[in-house]
Amino acid sequence: MRRRHLAVATVFLAALAGSPPPAMADITQSEIVSSNPVDWTPHVLDGTVWALAVVGDTVIVGGAFTKVADSSRRTTLARKNIFAFDLHDGSIRSFAPEVDGAIYSLAPGADGTVYAGGAFKTVNGASSRGLTRLWLGSGNRDTSFKARVNWGDVRALATRGDDLYAAGTFTAINGTGRVALARMDAETGAVDQGFDAHLAGPGLSRTRVEHFDVTADGRKLVAVGAFLKAGSSDRTQIALFDVGGSSAQLTGWYTRAYEPQCMKGFDTYLRQVKFSPDGTYFVVAATGRASSAQKLCDSAARFETNRTGEQRPTWVQRTGGDSLYAVAITGPAVYLGGHQRWFDNPYGTDGNGPGPGAVSRPGIGAVNPITGKALSWNPTRSRGVGVRAFLTVPRGLLVGSDTDQLGKEYHGRLGMFPLD
Repeated sequence: MRRRHLAVATVFLAALAGSPPPAMADITQSEIVSSNPVDWTPHVLDGTVWALAVVGDTVIVGGAFTKVADSSRRTTLARKNIFAFDLHDGSIRSFAPEVDGAIYSLAPGADGTVYAGGAFKTVNGASSRGLTRLWLGSGNRDTSFKARVNWGDVRALATRGDDLYAAGTFTAINGTGRVALARMDAETGAVDQGFDAHLAGPGLSRTRVEHFDVTADGRKLVAVGAFLKAGSSDRTQIALFDVGGSSAQLTGWYTRAYEPQCMKGFDTYLRQVKFSPDGTYFVVAATGRASSAQKLCDSAARFETNRTGEQRPTWVQRTGGDSLYAVAITGPAVYLGGHQRWFDNPYGTDGNGPGPGAVSRPGIGAVNPITGKALSWNPTRSRGVGVRAFLTVPRGLLVGSDTDQLGKEYHGRLGMFPLD
């Protein structure tokens, strides 16, 4: 029988055995992180960091880039689209697989491996479209993992127990039809034949899942993206599934909050979604060019999980016209990243500046998980296009983006805010 979930005891024993189990969702932290980033993280010198993962004491970084430097910037190394460094001192690992396209997603694997998803077609010269499993010690492909997407890219990945979830723009994996979302055997890449979300976007150019998250216990999955239906049910841009069993069971939870159109041309304006560590709620980050305080464009919104029927957000954090792309939830705070200038800005607009009550939060900030209002944490960053990845670790919060100023210091597209 396949193990569907990892019990706490199993996690503990695996860690003692020297084969850390895959990390789960955002972890609970006791306090808000410092606004002063650590000095020892390496730098990505060009492009964009799209994804972060941690396996044991190794941080893996994925994106679209060609060069990295150590924390002192004295040593520069060629690293195309992926590299790794030590979680404790920032030293760059020898891990350097050759990947011919951008990496948009990473997920930790067992036995010193990491899964990578993106827009690539080859890894180390071998065909490996969109999805691969890599050995951290050598950078080699795990050739026993045989998952391949038929088209497009993989934009989000997650491991839970023996399962690997993948989402993106594909319509099949290994020849098995799966539109935008699939579950596979984490060891072999074989598609789970009983799991199919049946997502569809009638009238859209292409159905895609932009992002998803799975609760730490592996029982619920929330997906956001360019879709309008799940099976025969209407689900505009967001759907919640029970996934603890053998199938993707659509829940009775739904919202019409994302039905109103934002700026013309956005087939989806939802960019990232994360569950709270205890799975009782999730937060959605959105772009879309705000045109009305009644819409959820350019906002973050909290929704409760354990409910059924039509739902409205518990709170909405509005930037007043700037995109949010990334979210992390730790208990004391909900961290938000994008290219925003302000928080608490429902009455501000792109052209007219901040409205009454708005507070400056350039590029990164945190809000109260209960009220959604801005917290005082305000490290700042150069805004660029925006933060693309957060990763919570026991020591703090890792940030990946496309600019080189974080917390009023030079940090090339990568940094970490520590817990005090």
